[in-house]
Amino acid sequence: MTMDYFLVLCSLMLPMVSAVEETLMDTKWATTELAWTAHPETGWEEVSGYDDAMNPIRTYQVCNVREINQNNWLRSDFVPRKDVLRVYVEMKFTVRDCNSIPNIPGSCKETFNLFYYESDSDSATETSPFWMENPYVKVDTIAPDESFSMLESGRVNTKVRSFGPLSKAGFYLAFQDLGACMSLISVRVFYKKCSTTIANFAVFPETATGAEATSLVIAPGTCVSNALEVSVPLKLYCNGDGEWMVPVGSCTCASGFEPAMKDTQCQAVPSAPRNVISNVNETSLVLEWSEPRDSGGRDDVFYNVICKKCQPERGVCSRCDDNVDIAPRHLGLTQRRVAVRNLQAHTQYSFEIQAVNGVSTRSPYTPQFYAVNITTNQAAPSAVPTVHLMGATANTMSLSWLPPEKPNGIILDYEIKYHEKVSSNDQAEAIAHTMTAQRSSARVEGLKQSTPYVVQVRARTVAGYGRYSSPADFSTNQNSTFSKTAVGMCGAHPDTEHMCSDPDKSLQEQLPLIVGSATAGFVFIIAVVVIAIVCLRKQRNGSESEYTEKLQQYKSPIVTPGMKVYIDPFTYEDPNEAVREFAKEIDISCVKIEEVIGAGEFGEVCRGRLKLPGRREIIVAIKTLKVGYTDRQRRDFLSEASIMGQFDHPNIIRLEGVVTKSRPVMIVTEFMENGALDSFLRLNDGQFTVIQLVGMLRGIAAGMKYLSDMNYVHRDLAARNILVNSNLVCKVSDFGLSRFLEDDPADPTYTSSLGGKIPIRWTAPEAIAYRKFTSASDVWSYGIVMWEVMSYGERPYWDMSNQDVINAVEQDYRLPPPMDCPTALHQLMLDCWVKERNLRPKFSQIVATLDKLIRNAASLKVVTSSAQSGVSQPLLDRCVPDYTTFTTVGDWLDAIKMSRYRDNFLNAGFASFDLVAQMTAEDLLRIGVTLAGHQKKILGSIQDMRLQMNQTLPVQV
Repeated sequence: MTMDYFLVLCSLMLPMVSAVEETLMDTKWATTELAWTAHPETGWEEVSGYDDAMNPIRTYQVCNVREINQNNWLRSDFVPRKDVLRVYVEMKFTVRDCNSIPNIPGSCKETFNLFYYESDSDSATETSPFWMENPYVKVDTIAPDESFSMLESGRVNTKVRSFGPLSKAGFYLAFQDLGACMSLISVRVFYKKCSTTIANFAVFPETATGAEATSLVIAPGTCVSNALEVSVPLKLYCNGDGEWMVPVGSCTCASGFEPAMKDTQCQAVPSAPRNVISNVNETSLVLEWSEPRDSGGRDDVFYNVICKKCQPERGVCSRCDDNVDIAPRHLGLTQRRVAVRNLQAHTQYSFEIQAVNGVSTRSPYTPQFYAVNITTNQAAPSAVPTVHLMGATANTMSLSWLPPEKPNGIILDYEIKYHEKVSSNDQAEAIAHTMTAQRSSARVEGLKQSTPYVVQVRARTVAGYGRYSSPADFSTNQNSTFSKTAVGMCGAHPDTEHMCSDPDKSLQEQLPLIVGSATAGFVFIIAVVVIAIVCLRKQRNGSESEYTEKLQQYKSPIVTPGMKVYIDPFTYEDPNEAVREFAKEIDISCVKIEEVIGAGEFGEVCRGRLKLPGRREIIVAIKTLKVGYTDRQRRDFLSEASIMGQFDHPNIIRLEGVVTKSRPVMIVTEFMENGALDSFLRLNDGQFTVIQLVGMLRGIAAGMKYLSDMNYVHRDLAARNILVNSNLVCKVSDFGLSRFLEDDPADPTYTSSLGGKIPIRWTAPEAIAYRKFTSASDVWSYGIVMWEVMSYGERPYWDMSNQDVINAVEQDYRLPPPMDCPTALHQLMLDCWVKERNLRPKFSQIVATLDKLIRNAASLKVVTSSAQSGVSQPLLDRCVPDYTTFTTVGDWLDAIKMSRYRDNFLNAGFASFDLVAQMTAEDLLRIGVTLAGHQKKILGSIQDMRLQMNQTLPVQV
């Protein structure tokens, strides 16, 4: 069981704890006269009666329906609030049907009003406060669900209303009758609170709910006995319904203890194994240990072996790769010995040997363990195969060779050793020379003319040099007219032996053989290069170099012949070579900068024109590198061009070329007229049809499918990194730059995690926790992009902190559907946010699903609200702005992102919230709000405003 799984269990258990209601007043149990204050005396009358169970009760009745202009008030006794901020009133009552009363004037009512009045003391009198709406505060107009006639028995209605925030010592309730025939059977005043609970091994005290129904009250926690804090602060949210929400922070059982009693206590566990002995043999080892001193009171002790690969320079360790073999197994061992194979050479590992028992399997926490650090003593690379002479002149030789069959790591370079060949009778030793090469070929210069040399080559990894190749004898030429390839073939092929043994033969006789040998040599060169590339890619996919923390490592299971595969530019020894290979150099005279349109991480972003020879002039976007850059900044800046230049897809931003031979250094791309997708959607809120939005999503998914097929992982897929052109075509952009962002506390989008910068709100849980960036983590990010698109650029998770987002996602909370979002699209989002990454859809499946939805437009008309979606979203419900926090109507419009209509409201006279609360769709249309999406958004906020005002006016949508 993992920590993630335990948090999910906690989040599932918490909502099952029913809210606690604490009663402040209940007339149902009154056995004596209530003696509430009535005004006038001819209005409300206290009478005795019986409830359905024939229990005696005290009720108030009024029935002056034959008299007009009734205004009868009834005030309760003083109710102390006990420091609570919001209270609830439960009213049981019956109302007579006006139609059943003959010969009455038209003033008969079937409703009554509920008010309250706050006071710091029980100081109310028969005349104070005045019997009117102000100073009393109206809560609501109460209407029955059922009324009764003379021929029927009374039908009891039950209504509950709440009000707050309360700030004084107590309050009075008041009931106003305006001409009804009714009976107030009982009144109960109560408040809600979250009961004491335990989550994440922390105890949280009983906590009253907040001042508003949507409030979240934070309760601090303390660790249970024998537990220690592992993350702080310890807090739990109490929502308006008296339910606990989303634990933040956690405790864990202290050393020597493990979870018990349904994970609410910590009980003793086995102590750690002892006397671990390790025996390292190159990239394999054997571990043996002794049983723990304390078995935890049980005899079913067994062992787990956890392998971690460490990076000492960064001070971090992560779980070993799947190819590391621990035999007989790594979990549930009964014997105390394992063999470990397939480790990486010259690498530091940490092994944790845990002792657990029968109850430990329910624990999400690490049991007692013995840790041992091991450094593998890798065997050096195997010998380089035979060296070949590809050509020679009077004083040079061109050499080539294949990489070692077993490199045992990334080849850093090769060492070439050569010396003059001496006869066996010559006792003098020849002086050896060495040189290094970065690739499997080299040109040796400064040699003697017509001199034989002995050449050997060996490879070097981080573990050191491997064995030399077998000695190879080659000679320089007397002059440079003799075929280089023919010399290289001397002694290698029988057909060319006579060329070496009889150099006096005429060139005419040798020419056919020279041509044939040259052709064979050319084919051989191609084979060498192809094999070298394959080996290099095997090395890149099969092992990690010292640079892997900043590289994307891709392990493609099967590459279809002919399929183009992404090559990370950082695998090049010289990053400039990657730029030259994948990006076209543009002469600065072809580029004309017209306007600065923004600022990037490395410099300005401009709009300009590009006129290449033989092509028409086009508008382009130009990224410039600021002056005073460092070599690393230049490399990181141009790395995006090296990546982008490998892609060719209509939904991927197109690279036109780079300018590196002039200043400023530039990256030139196609120009996208509508800019970033998130700001474009916010600017055009509500202006697109669902089909148009799905079309945008389909384009993004198609681009990501292309990148996924090339084994490229984006890592920073978000609406801000999608560009939109004038035809609403969306294209994926921003390749690789986010990995090199510096810490900027003013921008919370990217948060440091395990040594890197991560956009928390868009990133999959495994990528945040373990830096497991894959196409599956890109799929998670794509689900967030879907939500951004369907909400017209809303910020994911609104104003929640990054840490609270992490906690909520770990506990299986997911974003609710945006307003008017089709059910099928939200379900696809939820599929993208499945916790198990292997269960998320592939981008090819996402494209196919969107194509089906586009073809079957009727499926996009089914809309399910978040309340009906079946997803638990108490914390993540859409935030409702409190209109009382805004000074003006304009401020309110800014908050709901409708500031463009400020002048419309002001010029039409809607300058107060009281007037705005009365507005209808016709009013909005009259003042110039013509877009349906904008009307819905404003009217929805007006409805929220009315609820906050405790009004019941209907909103026409």
